[in-house]
Amino acid sequence: MYMSRFLRLTKPSMQGPDVLAVNQSLHTLGYLHDEVDDIFHAGTDQALREWQEKVGINPDGIVAPDTWCMIGGQCATLYESAVVLQRYPVITIDLQTRRLHFYSSLDTYRTYPVAIGKKSTPSPPGNWTIVQKAVNPGGPFGSRWMRLSVPWGGYGIHGTNNPRSIGRRASHGCIRMYNKDVIALYEMVPIGTPVYIMGESITGRVLRIGARGDDVARVQRRLRRLGYYKYRIDGVFGKKMEDSVKLFQQANNITADGIIGPNTYVALQKALDVRSNDTDP
Repeated sequence: MYMSRFLRLTKPSMQGPDVLAVNQSLHTLGYLHDEVDDIFHAGTDQALREWQEKVGINPDGIVAPDTWCMIGGQCATLYESAVVLQRYPVITIDLQTRRLHFYSSLDTYRTYPVAIGKKSTPSPPGNWTIVQKAVNPGGPFGSRWMRLSVPWGGYGIHGTNNPRSIGRRASHGCIRMYNKDVIALYEMVPIGTPVYIMGESITGRVLRIGARGDDVARVQRRLRRLGYYKYRIDGVFGKKMEDSVKLFQQANNITADGIIGPNTYVALQKALDVRSNDTDP
């Protein structure tokens, strides 16, 4: 599992409809007593850490996939009452062509260019629904937000403050649109609209000692940025890299087996986002 973005306490504070969903969940569960808003503030951090400790998650105050899955499961009815299965309208997103297709009926549809997730943070293929909508969330979310029912992250279809990213692999997994396009789409899409994300999602293969390739070199560069790998970037998974991976895993409460699997990929992305203060969806 990958994340749309890792929500946490930052300066300036992270803000957006995904933060609102977490605050609503924490409030519903009785941990957040402040007024619910869309800002990740000190009260959110404290409430999140208390909830994480209660349910047995590392209380680091960061919303990673394990936190999204569990808090979403405990508050599964938060939006479901508004979701109604229907055949039309329907949205399909083709990851290969980077186009969103909106079908208002069998014979009527519109298509829009989109930005999709980067290789390191891919968009999630699957059958989802729109479960939340918001007008003018601002910042990197642009003029409109439509949250998807993906259980392990705050993925959505939204506008952007970086229109040059449209048509590229540029996001943390969300689907970005030009603001004029997402405004037009928003008016035609009710809660419960099915969204089918189709195509291959480029994710990392499992890497272990003996592996070779550009993906190995990419992990070496990430480990070096984090201070765990101090050797030549050669794309070869040798003993020194295995030792570096084990050190990283130990520091991040992951089984120190020296293998780069899904949990380690997520931990690497989380550590890099925190280090670089990356808060974009």
